[in-house]
This record gives sequence, structure tokens and C-alpha cells, in this order.
Amino acid sequence: MKVIKEQWGEIPVLHTGPDAQFNEPLPTVVFLHGFTSAKEHNLHYAYQLAEKGIRTILPDAILHGERTEPIDQVQQSMRFWETVLTSIDELAFLNTHVQQEGLADSEIGVAGTSMGGITALGALTVYPWIRTAAIMMGSAGYVQFAEAQMQQFESRGFKLPLTEEERETMMTSLAQFDLTKNRQKLEGRPVYFWHGEKDVTVPFEPTFGFYQLLLEDYAEFPERIRFIRDRQAGHAVSREGMLEATSWLAAHLMKQEAR
Repeated sequence: MKVIKEQWGEIPVLHTGPDAQFNEPLPTVVFLHGFTSAKEHNLHYAYQLAEKGIRTILPDAILHGERTEPIDQVQQSMRFWETVLTSIDELAFLNTHVQQEGLADSEIGVAGTSMGGITALGALTVYPWIRTAAIMMGSAGYVQFAEAQMQQFESRGFKLPLTEEERETMMTSLAQFDLTKNRQKLEGRPVYFWHGEKDVTVPFEPTFGFYQLLLEDYAEFPERIRFIRDRQAGHAVSREGMLEATSWLAAHLMKQEAR
């Protein structure tokens, strides 16, 4: 596997792929890291994808990795949704760069863990050029998840720096990217989910419930939707889950599947 550290506009990325075909157009994935993580922490996914002939772009989200700012974790937590929405916006730039440089041989895939999975689900509401997605420990219900986060902050004695009007505005904004409210935006694209039942950071049940609703939408092509539930796992992807996610991405990027 070849790994190159690059700067794409304002975004530091790790650009990886199979060494022998690195300069050729390849199936391509943008892989998004989790909260308080960084791009290099997901190189094991990139390795597995490179072994399957896939290029992977791993960006640092704002406030993370090389883009860290001198704030504490509480302040960083308060800016969680700013980070998510900025990453969704930056995906458009990353895709444009990939296409203009001739790096991809078709539409790209998007994948991520935790915050990265949440970001990928939101991106599916606005970018029809995402061919397939792999979501590990993500939540599609932006509004529900944000409300739960705020309740958790308040239960710990933190006073949120939001007026009631600002809170309502924030929820209205998040609703635009809430896939539970915009299921039709998936348009039958292949999506893989992995989630641990014992996850207390991003709870299992809302995501599994969303998947069960999607089964209705995917009734004519059930092979395009998959949910792996790990009964023992918490907020950490198992090796099996990682391998299945990369196999899913490879399978759906390497064949020109009609939608």
C-alpha cells in the first residue's frame, strides 16, 4: 500500500491505495474518522481497501488531527455538529478534487466510524454522487441524537450557550440532513451498517430501528442493505466488522450496479 500525506485546500489528508496502480483511476472511498480521532487512526481500513484495489482518502475534520485548536474536550463537544456539517460541506470539495485529478474511475464511496458514520449518513441526504456507504456506529437521526446530547450535557450541570430560538434554529438546520426524515434521498443506494448492541456513545436501537424501516424501501433489492449487529460490542468496531465493511465497499464500487 502506498500512503502519501497531502494538503487538499484547507484539508490535510492521507491519500492511500495499491502501490502498483496508484497513478491510475481507481474505485475510491473517502473515509471519515470519529470524534477526538484523526485520519491516521483508520489506516487499517485503508490497508484492507488497498488490498482490494481501492484508493482511500482520509481527511482530518475541523478541530481534529492537524486541524486541532487549543480548546478542551467540553468545548470540542459543544462544536460537534459544527464539525459534522463542515465535514459534509467539505466532502463536495474532496469529491471535486478526486474527479478533477482523475483519481476515481466512477462515483465514490463514503464510509466512517462514529462521528464519521454520522457525517456519512448526513452526506447521503445531499450528494447523489455517493455510490455506496459503510456506516460503523453511526446515527441517521440527527435531531434525536442532538436532543439526547443536549439533555446529557444539561444533566451534567453544563449550561448550553444557546437561547431557545437558537436551539430551534439548530434543530431546523439539522433536520435537513436527518436521513430518518428524508429516507427517499437514499434512492436504493447500497448501505452497510455495523453497530454494537452495548454502545452507550451512539445507542444501538435508534440505528437498528432506522434500518428496519429501510427494509421496506429496499424490498425490491434487499441485497443493497445490510446491518451487522454485534451483541457483545460497545463503541468499538470489531475486526470482523471492519473486514465486512471493506468487502462491502469493494463489492459495490467495483461493479457498475444500476440504481
